[in-house]
This record gives sequence, C-alpha cells and structure tokens, in this order.
Amino acid sequence: MAYEMSELKKIGLGLIGFGIFFTFLGALLFFDRGLLALGNIFWLSGVAILLGWQSTWKIFTNRANYKGSVCFLLGLFFIFVRWPVVGIIFEIYGCIALFGGFWPSVKVFLYQIPVFGWIIQYPIMTFYVPEVSGNACTIACYVTIVLPLLIGGYLLLDRLTRGSA
Repeated sequence: MAYEMSELKKIGLGLIGFGIFFTFLGALLFFDRGLLALGNIFWLSGVAILLGWQSTWKIFTNRANYKGSVCFLLGLFFIFVRWPVVGIIFEIYGCIALFGGFWPSVKVFLYQIPVFGWIIQYPIMTFYVPEVSGNACTIACYVTIVLPLLIGGYLLLDRLTRGSA
C-alpha cells in the first residue's frame, strides 16, 4: 500500500471518530453537557495521538493560531460551566480557525471514499465542499450552514419539549 498506518495512528483516528460521534450525539440530545465534554476529550486526545504531542502543542501555541486556540479552549470552558450552545459555537469557530489549513488534505481523502466521494463530486455539491484554496470565504459556507442549523434545531427542540411538559 502507498500509505501504511501505524497502530498508534489507528488509535488516534478511532478516538477522533468517537469524539465526533459523542459530540454529534450530545448535540442531538439537547446539547447534553456530559456527552459534549466526553466528545471533546476523545477528539482532543485523538488529534494529539494522531499528529503527535509536539505537533499538537505547536498548532495550539503558534502565534498565527492564537485566535483559534483561545476560541476552542473558551468553548471547552463554556461546555464545562453548563453553557453548551455557546461552547459549541466557540468550538466550531476555533476548529475552523485552527484546522482550516488541513482542508485540502481532508478533501482529497474524502474524494477517495467509495460512495461518499462520488456523492460529493456532483456539481450540485460543489457549493457545500469548499475549494482546495482553503481561504476563509470558501470555509465560511460551513459556518453559514452548520451554525444556523445547530442553533435552530436546539431552539425548536427546546420549544417542543417545553410545550409538551
């Protein structure tokens, strides 16, 4: 194979997958604070294992990434002090600011997944999949799509549960 993965990288990818799963589940279950915190811990430890501890430290402490690092850590803080919606908003912005430069590599990887890659290569999906340039204008489409859906879904579910109680 052209790219062999070590066992440590497989563990890192597994932890990142669990982190994304628990974060998504926490957002679905009315922004459950415990699931969101567990998802953050899994995701952060998975990134650290996948990239290496020194590379992860360099990403978070790089002068150009201070804004993303502060927003991500502030989002973690808001989740731990029981403000999960505000925390998720800060974390999404922090992740985009920190890891926006990795988008070209992720895009190439996503195109090679058998069924998913074929779907996102359709012309209608090009609006939702940013170009390889990775600048803020193309990544901003995710912020304009994901954030309103998260906030709107939370407010709708909150209203539905309060109305039926």
